Amino acid sequence: MDKTESIGAYALELAIADFRGTKKLGDGALKQLSEEGIGWKPEPESNSVAVIVQHMAGNMLSRWTDFLTSDGEKPDRNRDAEFEEKEWTRETLIELWERGWKALFDAIESLRPDDLLRTVTIRGEPHTVLKAIHRQITHLSYHTGQIVYLVKAARSASWNTLSIAKGQSRAFNEKMADRSNE
Repeated sequence: MDKTESIGAYALELAIADFRGTKKLGDGALKQLSEEGIGWKPEPESNSVAVIVQHMAGNMLSRWTDFLTSDGEKPDRNRDAEFEEKEWTRETLIELWERGWKALFDAIESLRPDDLLRTVTIRGEPHTVLKAIHRQITHLSYHTGQIVYLVKAARSASWNTLSIAKGQSRAFNEKMADRSNE
């Protein structure tokens, strides 16, 4: 394996890890989402968790289906409809979430290092595969953060943290230091 291929393999490995980390945060928030919380929003102009999941799934399905061979904005995608409130059960919302992520992981896990500099299009605009991947990391992380915020706000004191709990940074850092000294 030459140096460029090695860098490409590492870039794909990091991207997959970033996507898995983002999905894990979203999964952790969605596990805490109640049926009542699906459509909750803090004020009228905000999006609910349901709307954000609709949008993320629509985006992932459009971008990652036939990723290398067709424009990432599929003709049958109705992006505006993704921002309309619909009646969802928690179960069907999670199914939609999983379907979007499956499309992403099926596509990205099939890529090879030499695919990273290939050109794909999104809304007719050319991107390298690497640029398209990073565009998605940014986009999906942004919306996952919104989901985490909304579920946390809706649950308030009953929220179970997904990272280091408030006031626990020192203990966490000491634990990590102890691990590195082993």
